Amino acid sequence: MTEGNNSSILIIDDDITIRKLMSFHLRNNKYKIFEAENPIEAFQILDNEEINLVLCDVTMDEMDGFTFCQKVRENDKHRIIPFIFVTAKSSIEDRSRALEAGGDDFVIKPFDMNELLLKINSLLKRSAIYKTYGVKKELEKSLETSTPLVLLVDDDESLSKLFQYNLKRAGFDCQIAPNAEIGLKVAKDITPNIIISDVMMPGMDGFSFRKKLLEDPVLKSTPFIFLTAKGDEEDMLEGYDLGITDYVLKTQGPRLVVAKVSAIIKSLGKERQKVVSELNRAADSLRIKVVPDRAPEFRGFRLEHWHLPFQGIPGGDFLDYFVIDDNNIAIILGDVMGKKWGAWYFAFAYAGYIRSAFRMVLQDTDRFSPASILNKVNKSVYMDAKISEVFATLSVVLINNKTNTVAYTGAGDIPIIHKSGSTGEIKNIQSQGLLLGFAENGMYQDINFSLNKNDSLFLLSDGIIESRNQYGEQFGKDKFNEVLTKIGVHNNKIEYIKNELSLFTGNNYEDDISLICIDKI
Repeated sequence: MTEGNNSSILIIDDDITIRKLMSFHLRNNKYKIFEAENPIEAFQILDNEEINLVLCDVTMDEMDGFTFCQKVRENDKHRIIPFIFVTAKSSIEDRSRALEAGGDDFVIKPFDMNELLLKINSLLKRSAIYKTYGVKKELEKSLETSTPLVLLVDDDESLSKLFQYNLKRAGFDCQIAPNAEIGLKVAKDITPNIIISDVMMPGMDGFSFRKKLLEDPVLKSTPFIFLTAKGDEEDMLEGYDLGITDYVLKTQGPRLVVAKVSAIIKSLGKERQKVVSELNRAADSLRIKVVPDRAPEFRGFRLEHWHLPFQGIPGGDFLDYFVIDDNNIAIILGDVMGKKWGAWYFAFAYAGYIRSAFRMVLQDTDRFSPASILNKVNKSVYMDAKISEVFATLSVVLINNKTNTVAYTGAGDIPIIHKSGSTGEIKNIQSQGLLLGFAENGMYQDINFSLNKNDSLFLLSDGIIESRNQYGEQFGKDKFNEVLTKIGVHNNKIEYIKNELSLFTGNNYEDDISLICIDKI
């Protein structure tokens, strides 16, 4: 493994033998190493050097590792540096303390160097993604292109209905709250795109309402407009001091409110495009892809895939091919739990992690069994303190072109599908394995079968099965199998399925779409 790329690692341990052992192996893997005997030296290095990851002993004389990590996390400059504890302790209590202190992971002494390298590589990739993209918990909400939702808070019922009528005519979904107390509750329930509020209201006035919203981590960034009968400069300045977006006088009428709301929505749309462009540029600069551009050549077989990310933006699906030797290839298709933007960050980090884990396992095994491979990968995922919080489905297929045999296992995935080229018979092959990372023993078992000439094998994500038409009906497994029965031996199967799915959905998809087609030729 030589994935260091000159990333810098700080090793903190009062045992010089441990420090030198880790330093030796990490330098051989292209990492730049700094050593500290105690936390005081470590703080000095952190202040003066650009450190990308910390490896820290737990038991030290002057300050234990947990306390040191907490103090590191108190500094904004070091808050997101990946932090791995190296400890002889392995109890649940110690693991909990490690996470509570701000640690990202831990390794148990005596440790396996390959396991440590895997954790380091994974955390550095995760950190690079974090830094490049930033944390946007409200990204899905801010980037959605559905009908903008407006919350109008005003105790004047007739005026509220007038504004609501005009906003709905302009294409907005407008909900009304008669006072600030109810408005606060409604805002938390619906998470509007824009909030419009009267200033003078009985009970909680508009200024107090705005202050309450600023205390909420989700609602504080929602664009906010004050609607008022007063145009006093002092009142307006107080509003702008609270970070509002704009002021509208009630005497100016509903048309101006509609115009200002429209302008804000357009501004959010431009921001969306900017963020999308930045995300794609960042992905290119990191050279991280959740889906390869094309499938590799593999003698005796034709491999193709189709991947359509949700709204054109990287999401939760990932797939990859591992050419083991001239006769064996491994193919994986995974889906990180979570829909749309809720999974984008983990998909990038997870895909890099899984690829590293698979390569390491494949290099160290002389028996190509998907179940044994997946068991080892699952154990690595389960033991990783942060990655283990994210679950994924995974299909793993190993093909041997000498024997034309397939070995398959899955982690909570939907069935893979086998179509006979001679009879047209379709079989759904279902694994019984648990979600990746869900338990230490994933219960993975190999399912073995042969592929004859013109046979086909399909791996697909639930984005295809769960796609809906205009009436809300799902495409479903039965419909997918029905489409497969109509495909001739010499048809381009990927294109045929794409066309059928497009006709069914009108090209409106609710999740990532991923499909791998394997033809025996």
